[in-house]
Amino acid sequence: MGNVNGKPVIVVTGTLREAAVLDQHQVEVIAGGNDPERLREELMERAKNAGALLSYGMCGAVDHTLKLGTMVIGKRLTGAFHAKCDERWVAALQALLPQARVGTVHADGHLLTDSHDKAERAWASAAIAADMESHIVAEVAAHMNLPFGILRCISDIAEVELPPAVNVMMGPNGELALGAVMKSIRQQPGQLGSLTKTIMGFAKAYRSLIKGSKQAGPYLGFDLR
Repeated sequence: MGNVNGKPVIVVTGTLREAAVLDQHQVEVIAGGNDPERLREELMERAKNAGALLSYGMCGAVDHTLKLGTMVIGKRLTGAFHAKCDERWVAALQALLPQARVGTVHADGHLLTDSHDKAERAWASAAIAADMESHIVAEVAAHMNLPFGILRCISDIAEVELPPAVNVMMGPNGELALGAVMKSIRQQPGQLGSLTKTIMGFAKAYRSLIKGSKQAGPYLGFDLR
């Protein structure tokens, strides 16, 4: 197990599928799912023995220049909690992932599904991307005085309107909530075409996430020395 001064790097993802990318990495992983309070409590407990915390996985673009599958390295966080990412970690990730974009990430626990909301968020916060877990990771890292980082991959571009089923796709423990997705489709069958395109985009982003994670190395860019 990779560690910082004898303590592990803990990585927080949204879904179990994102967590599965890290099976070969020397980090500990927590899938947050759609239960932020459970995530906060578990992370607070496990962070007592952590060396660093990383927010990791998919994210949505709010910057129109970001393309599907682009890796994003957070430099700072805005939203429900404001924080600066560890400068050495950012620099290390930049060196390992020269194709990635570096910038501000927004997180407040809400999924941005509407292009107008994304544009408003980009204007208001100067963020280039948004996710649903980074604010919790940053808050716990600040409380525990631990290095904090963000490594994400664009799974939907700024111009895209996400279908309603995406709002219910993630279960409380990070699993795919297939029943909720099917119910959403039955209630709004017109979204099926958009949902299919969205899932194809997620698949492309997932492949990029795997590639980027391998480039970042077994400790995802954290300098253990």
